[in-house]
Amino acid sequence: MLVGYDPSWPQQFERIAAELRTLGDTEWTIEHIGSTAVPGMRAKPIIDLAVRVRDSDDVEAHSAALEAAGWRLGSAVRTHPVMILEADGVRSAIAHFFTAGEWDAVHQRLLRDWLLAHPEDADRYSHAKCDAVAAAARGISTYNAAKTPVIHEIVDRARAARGLAPVPVYDK
Repeated sequence: MLVGYDPSWPQQFERIAAELRTLGDTEWTIEHIGSTAVPGMRAKPIIDLAVRVRDSDDVEAHSAALEAAGWRLGSAVRTHPVMILEADGVRSAIAHFFTAGEWDAVHQRLLRDWLLAHPEDADRYSHAKCDAVAAAARGISTYNAAKTPVIHEIVDRARAARGLAPVPVYDK
């Protein structure tokens, strides 16, 4: 379910990021990604975070503390570790963990930066998300599959602007 932009999302991100740092490593870089990071964009009311860790063992080393605080491993994403925070069965946050070596090419970060700098593409993506909700409701496609072509095109342009080669962006 998409909702209108909530101006409290940045503060929610800051609170969740501060908690993650106490459970993990104070040196982790944590950024707000996803549609809730783009002012004015309709979104699912779930805060997405990109967390830069030293290496793949870094998440494992902190998983017990994260799980004790309510985070759980798991998602359909297979390209990087993901932990989900839920309360009473309602998802409130998703933390995506990337190694330092991956950080500069993370497509979620590139997409966010591009949408912040290109309002016409933010508007186009917002419309694609609404169309994806409608397609999913009609059983034509899943929400993620329906919005992926627009994401892919925008991420390819964002990557090209940084001198990076295009890559597949479907992450579900």
